[in-house]
Amino acid sequence: MDESFQLHERLDADCHLVTDWPLSRVLLMNDASYPWLILVPRLSGLRDMDDLSPSRMVEMGEEIRLVSKAMKDLFKPDKMNVAALGNMVPQLHVHVIARYQNDPAWPGPVWGVQPPRPYEEEALAGTLDDLRVALG
Repeated sequence: MDESFQLHERLDADCHLVTDWPLSRVLLMNDASYPWLILVPRLSGLRDMDDLSPSRMVEMGEEIRLVSKAMKDLFKPDKMNVAALGNMVPQLHVHVIARYQNDPAWPGPVWGVQPPRPYEEEALAGTLDDLRVALG
């Protein structure tokens, strides 16, 4: 991919590496309240979706679709949320969050509802293993 790509320090601090796909680095947000993945295109200088070329936009859409499908199969949520905000982290990244009607933020957005609940070591290892299998 892009040799000058660097993951934003906040994403690096808040997430765990799941895998690298052809375009995106796939990260698990360290918040056990929600199954929550973040896709970060491994290209430098991207801030917004329209910074992607048309072909990369199609590739990004396909990676979002594949992550969403894997998370549906693995976590059986009531709804999948997909968002690219970037207000706190300017580097282009896309949140893919499995939501449940009984989760702490339902039906609103997950941001700011409660402090993140970090994964316990054993749960983190199991979740990462499950995701790596589900995502191929």
